[in-house]
Amino acid sequence: MVEAVISIRGARFGDETGIARVHDEAWREAYRGVIPGRELERMIVRRGPAWWRRAIAGGTRLMVLDFADAIAGYASYGRNRMPSLSYSGEIFELYVAPEYQGGGLGRRMFEAAQRDLAAHGYPTFVVWALAENDRAVGFYRRLGGRIVRRAPEKFGAETCERVAFGFD
Repeated sequence: MVEAVISIRGARFGDETGIARVHDEAWREAYRGVIPGRELERMIVRRGPAWWRRAIAGGTRLMVLDFADAIAGYASYGRNRMPSLSYSGEIFELYVAPEYQGGGLGRRMFEAAQRDLAAHGYPTFVVWALAENDRAVGFYRRLGGRIVRRAPEKFGAETCERVAFGFD
């Protein structure tokens, strides 16, 4: 019998290449056809291993989904960046590599980030998603989020709508 160990833990040095790979694969799947191609490529390229190493070194709240010693997902979170919203915290990013999606791992990461936010004084939080990202919108709705704000976001010459899901 083969057993795979799955853990959710804080990111550490050595994880940056795996996080960058998940970022690249998950963003290509989620945003191809939503974010203009040139803009999507720029956003992916700038988030290589060096960028994630600096985030880890800088103390960014960053957790990873470790699946049998491979990084299968990541989440970053902290204080809400939009004070006009009455939520204390924010999940900035939560992504699972495409080959690991659909098995409840994203929910486990979401719940771990939620617990850590609450433990650090952020009992309520928001998560932003592009309105055209049906998978993300459905995911946050199933988790109990309700849309509390809509806002435009520019990607080069194009504008997309993003929505904020509030969690009390």
